[in-house]
Amino acid sequence: MAKTFCSLIFLCCFVLSTGARVNHRILSSSTLGLDDATPTGSNFTFVCDPARYSSLGLEASNFAFCDTSLSYEVRAMDLVNQMTLTEKVHQLGNKAYGVPRLGLAEYEWWSEALHGVSNVGPGTFYDDLIPGSTSFPTVITTAAAFNESLWKVIGQAVSTEARAMYNLGRAGLTYWSPNINVVRDPRWGRALETPGEDPYVVGRYAVNYVRGLQDVEGSENYTDPNSRPLKVSSCCKHYAAYDVDNWKGVERYTFDARVSEQDMVETFLRPFEMCVKDGDVSSIMCSYNRVNGIPTCADPKLLNQTIRGDWDLHGYIVSDCDSLQVMVDDHKWLGDTKEDAVAQTLKAAAVRQGKVREADIDKSLNYLYVVLMRLGFFDGIPQYNSFGKDDVCSKENIELATEAAREGTVLLKNENDSLPLSIDKVKTLAVVGPHSNATSAMIGNYAGIPCQFITPIDGLSKFAKVDYQMGCSDVACKNESFIFPAMEAAKKADATIIFAGIDLSIEAESLDRDDLLLPGYQTQLINQVAGAASGPVVLVLMSAGGVDISFAKRNENIKSILWVGYPGEEGGNAIADVIFGKYNPGGRLPLTWHEAGYVDMLPMTSMPLRPIDSLGYPGRTYKFFNGSTVYPFGYGLSYTQFTYNLTSSTRSLDIKLEKYQYCHDLGYKSDSFKPSCPSIRVDNSEYNDRFEFEVEVQNVGTKDGSEVVIVYAKPPEGIDESYIKQVIGFQRVFVPAGGSEKVKFEFNASKSLQVVDFNAYSVLPSGGHTIMIGDDIISFPVQINFC
Repeated sequence: MAKTFCSLIFLCCFVLSTGARVNHRILSSSTLGLDDATPTGSNFTFVCDPARYSSLGLEASNFAFCDTSLSYEVRAMDLVNQMTLTEKVHQLGNKAYGVPRLGLAEYEWWSEALHGVSNVGPGTFYDDLIPGSTSFPTVITTAAAFNESLWKVIGQAVSTEARAMYNLGRAGLTYWSPNINVVRDPRWGRALETPGEDPYVVGRYAVNYVRGLQDVEGSENYTDPNSRPLKVSSCCKHYAAYDVDNWKGVERYTFDARVSEQDMVETFLRPFEMCVKDGDVSSIMCSYNRVNGIPTCADPKLLNQTIRGDWDLHGYIVSDCDSLQVMVDDHKWLGDTKEDAVAQTLKAAAVRQGKVREADIDKSLNYLYVVLMRLGFFDGIPQYNSFGKDDVCSKENIELATEAAREGTVLLKNENDSLPLSIDKVKTLAVVGPHSNATSAMIGNYAGIPCQFITPIDGLSKFAKVDYQMGCSDVACKNESFIFPAMEAAKKADATIIFAGIDLSIEAESLDRDDLLLPGYQTQLINQVAGAASGPVVLVLMSAGGVDISFAKRNENIKSILWVGYPGEEGGNAIADVIFGKYNPGGRLPLTWHEAGYVDMLPMTSMPLRPIDSLGYPGRTYKFFNGSTVYPFGYGLSYTQFTYNLTSSTRSLDIKLEKYQYCHDLGYKSDSFKPSCPSIRVDNSEYNDRFEFEVEVQNVGTKDGSEVVIVYAKPPEGIDESYIKQVIGFQRVFVPAGGSEKVKFEFNASKSLQVVDFNAYSVLPSGGHTIMIGDDIISFPVQINFC
């Protein structure tokens, strides 16, 4: 089996032959690929700069890998061919040590940029010159905006700051972000890092954020993708079926995800396929867990056959930190030694032991150096040379962070139009609860040092006089003695804002949740303060995963509820803008908010998405769960009212089958309903049959606002074990009060209406598909006929 494992391109946090873990500290600018001759803070030098080679006592023209007339593949091959085996091995960890005799500088591969440049990983650091960078909302919050252009613009802003910090010797060029795992279970601790539970939405987020990070303007459509320049390199992770961290003693390092091929194709792999095919990402990270018994970082089908073969990745594959050590120490995979594990994964260990050919190492290094050449590490990219300190924490980026937090805010309840609060009427505010003065909680994990923090109190104080009472000493809220002062403040104020929720002490990497409730005395705090308040009460929730707040939804004293996720460094400004009507919220929940009893229905370790009737397990995500919820996926209110009017639509498609195209069988609940030609396979098809429609969105209220138009598809009636509905498209559109906007959608039928059958074939069923706009506000059929 080892002979097929040539696809893992390099190994993160694993030192070959010793298994020792990498020191994560940055020791000097040389770890970023700079030389001692390059002053810290000056414009960077690139590897093949003739002046740099001269300073090293070498001549750049003597090295073919510095010849820009040659292709990147040829240059990379020349560089690798000149290395000794020992030199090659020293380039395979996240710290590549360089080859001084060839003039090859060191390079640290590990930097992160999940929602801004992060100082997680040794590739990035802050100091007096660059004390911080823009910390955007966590991904789950930004995803709630359902705004693809926003996602891309944030990626562009982050990559600009990353390039500026690289120029100043404080960051790398390769960023292991974004996290595009689908949130299958509401207990998963890393939901805050993800775009939610819908595979299509997650995939579209990946495509746009990756394009924002990577694309060099004007070079998006290179004929040869392997020569397409990169602003920075992005990495979609964690591949695949990874969504259990630490639940009741089951850890990600030992978890074996038992997944059907149907669920793999339909849910777990789809965002990664979109990331590679549509986003042209330059890296994929494989995960810690096993899938059906095989560690993902040692699975030839997942890595070599799928990522490189089927999807044609233009870049490298990296293991998650210590994944290979995990294979040996935790999975105890095949009883392997450290060298065996690397050979299983890379075929790049212990060449002298005869376990792998040196050519496999060469192939891996070639992938790496082609990416570095595309990044300008060898030749520079002149248009980015001017990026510097002024491009980090710019006013534009800080405003973008504020806008992202505004757009991601979801209005869950607003009885009697209690919000927005009137600046003229509300002069005093009681601000209570554990998140009232939130700072680090707002930026979540994989965050760097923010440019600044605007707490909720800071933001609200710009609109009214604030009386702040903790209510709880922290999120755990184990002491009820702070509730009484909060109640007293609520009695005196014109309005009361309660900030509640959870944080990284409850949901985080390596920490899954046991329940979906607010911790400690938070529920008591909310109910008692709401009961004592003399003015309107607004509940503001910070969380990633859903919380069962049915009590607050029913409580008539709580007029309004806002979910703000983890809103980033500018969260306080964004929240205040929404509460006082400076901004009309339009976000939608990217996750289903389940009732607390959901966690008692099935273990987190049960991987199937579809219900398991024999065990009484419900379905997972909105696509397969048909029970009651606190709030459904896609839910969100506005301060205004919108109506939809379908102005045009395609109602049927006649698809002509070619000579060697055949009907494909499909399971139906009753054979009496089965069409004569149930479906056709579209796995690798080039079908371009399209349907389209146009909807007019009218704002019939009194306030300007943005509406998220979500389009769902339902398969023809009677198909066995298919999804209830699934997102096939969405757009966010701004409509002024009293105005209207026309929104056009166009879809490829074979992609948007496909069903993944039990055998994991992607098929297009014949018959009447139902297109739903919004929560069944408008629905119409699209009939698929084969002829």
